[in-house]
Amino acid sequence: MKLYSVNAGYFKLDGGAMFGVVPKSIWNKINPADDNNMCSWALRCLLIEDGDQLILVDNGMGDKQDPRFFSHYYLHGEDTLDRSLATHGFERGDITDVLLTHLHFDHCGGSIVRQGDKLVPAFANATYWSNEKHWKWATEPNDREKASFLKENILPIAESGRLKFIADDSMLSPFEINRNILFRFANGHTESMMLPQINYKDRTIVYMTDLLPSTGHIPLPYVMAYDMFPLTTLKEKKAFLEEALEQDYVLFFEHDPQVECCTLQQTEKGIRVKETFTLADL
Repeated sequence: MKLYSVNAGYFKLDGGAMFGVVPKSIWNKINPADDNNMCSWALRCLLIEDGDQLILVDNGMGDKQDPRFFSHYYLHGEDTLDRSLATHGFERGDITDVLLTHLHFDHCGGSIVRQGDKLVPAFANATYWSNEKHWKWATEPNDREKASFLKENILPIAESGRLKFIADDSMLSPFEINRNILFRFANGHTESMMLPQINYKDRTIVYMTDLLPSTGHIPLPYVMAYDMFPLTTLKEKKAFLEEALEQDYVLFFEHDPQVECCTLQQTEKGIRVKETFTLADL
């Protein structure tokens, strides 16, 4: 098995929304905001090569939206999904499976592309994976969250006939096509978000998706205003961090603009970052 970090670019979100109740005087030292209070965040995906399988975890926000959409989120940087795949010697047609941690636009927008007046799968040979609870949550969205669930990113996946569901939502569910991947489920950010947990080079790597968007979100009170159930997130974070510290997990960050991976240590202030490094360093 080989793992590759795949950057689909960078985008911007409001710093206050990203750090919730934490004052700007504190969080601005972690990820400094621009004049519009916007901070830059990565769209970092994970590519898993294992035998004849090439599995992509999330795929960024894509490029099919209109200029008005991108005027809100400021997609920027030289990296794109295609360029990053090519760096590792792959292209979209090589992908066999696309694992969608959840269906917010910045995680699944690259799933679908426009071909003329049609919306079609961006990965023509891949099976797309979600779970039934989250799919229902995303396709019948609440008023607060529906701006993150864009129909053009989601419904064409099912219409293509390439959608499958992870069968079980217990704490650690096996991914039925690969014995090296388990799924953790979290419900604070959104219903039934999936966190892939991977056995790699005698280490356990957890793809943090939006449970911990960045190293800056490791302190317990640092919970995004985007989270549907912040107290649930707080409980989930606390339990996970204690487990990750005890088991010496490697945390892989989807949105941290600087740090790909870290390990943890206990400090006087609580659990904090121990070492930071790239996936290639493992």
